[in-house]
Amino acid sequence: MSDLKEYISENKERFLSELFELLRIPSISSQSEHKNDMRRAAELWKKLLLEAGADKAEVMETKGNPVTFAEKAIDKKLPTVLVYGHMDVMPVDPVSLWDTPPFEPVIMDGKIYGRGADDDKGQGFIHAKVFEYLVASGKLNCNIKFLIEGEEEIGSPNLMAFCEENRDLLSCDVILVSDTSVISPEIPSITTGLRGLAYWEVEVTGPNRDLHSGLFGGAVANPINVLCKMIAQMTDGDGRITIPGFYDDVLEVSTEERAKMAEAPFDETAYKKSIGVKALKGETGYSTSERTGIRPSFDVCGIWGGYTGEGAKTVLPSKAYAKVSSRLVPNQDHVKIAVLFKNYFESIAPESVSVKVTPLQGGYGYVCPIDIPAYKAAEKAYESVFGKVPVPVRSGGSIPIISSFEQILGVKSVLMGFGLESDAIHGPNENFPLEQFFKGIETVGKFYEYYKG
Repeated sequence: MSDLKEYISENKERFLSELFELLRIPSISSQSEHKNDMRRAAELWKKLLLEAGADKAEVMETKGNPVTFAEKAIDKKLPTVLVYGHMDVMPVDPVSLWDTPPFEPVIMDGKIYGRGADDDKGQGFIHAKVFEYLVASGKLNCNIKFLIEGEEEIGSPNLMAFCEENRDLLSCDVILVSDTSVISPEIPSITTGLRGLAYWEVEVTGPNRDLHSGLFGGAVANPINVLCKMIAQMTDGDGRITIPGFYDDVLEVSTEERAKMAEAPFDETAYKKSIGVKALKGETGYSTSERTGIRPSFDVCGIWGGYTGEGAKTVLPSKAYAKVSSRLVPNQDHVKIAVLFKNYFESIAPESVSVKVTPLQGGYGYVCPIDIPAYKAAEKAYESVFGKVPVPVRSGGSIPIISSFEQILGVKSVLMGFGLESDAIHGPNENFPLEQFFKGIETVGKFYEYYKG
């Protein structure tokens, strides 16, 4: 049997053909008309994993879309790796902005184009092909399980219950995930942290009906004015969130890790230019990368009330609304934060209005220590393939199920991503460079070579 690099070269056309079969399935979890497509994707994953060498693979039910589970057990004394990925994809609208049909994958300019090419069919497929090679070459040195879900893009609403009910089935020593990115093809990185989330809708009510702004303006509190003032009180001049107790559980990052994170290149001028702003704003004492990676934030995601149609209407509205969110860092409990926010927001409301706070969703943050054996194996694997030690990066985004895995299964996840910012995940013309795809297979293969449990 040839080595992995030769195996990739000998089988690359077959790999791409199999991946394209997966990409052609419009497995959009958020749209009910694609319910059957979710099952088609689950069945195809079952077929792919059985052909790759799994002892067993099955499509298992949840209260929502099914999951595909597979495993290869070689020795119960050896460590077990659980590979997690998702088969569902984001909607493709507006289709008119795609250069090629989203579910007819093509290769152009050295990239695979199609919905799911990166997120997460392409990256998940990397693990299936590494597994195939390890089984075929007799080099598999641990037990492997696969859990491929169908609801990640809608927040994994049913996976926690599935994990609770199947703890023994999913028991493992580490979880391996490829659903993130690297800084660039020249600068490898490993995502070591994800932020959590708390999200609310607030409603501020003043008078019992809309009023004439001339007859009542200046005598009756305007809910929109009040709401704006209340929101303005949520952060201070240093960019810190003012909710009492908000920072009590914030997990501070060590000086060592902050120094390693600072090794990641960052061009502030280019950053500002790319989003069209003249200056940046955030918590005093932290860099831009730290503000989005290791510090919590508070933002208004939407605000409305009164008259917003064409022309003028002199009205003092009865109600004002906003959707607000807070990105949380590891160790912050979104349930606790939801209560703290509600209590504080209600406490700062003047007597001239009433306030209603409705929690909408939440999730926990996650952090992976950079000294555990699985991280060290991943670090060595990236260095072996990319020629540089990967930079640990804290992501500003969230994958809520990762923290749930830790809570339920009691193990850490290592996030070995290979996507690029230019891959346009969730948007039109999603793509995945062939070089990243094949390097991903090499790198994950090296992980198994170095991981001893």
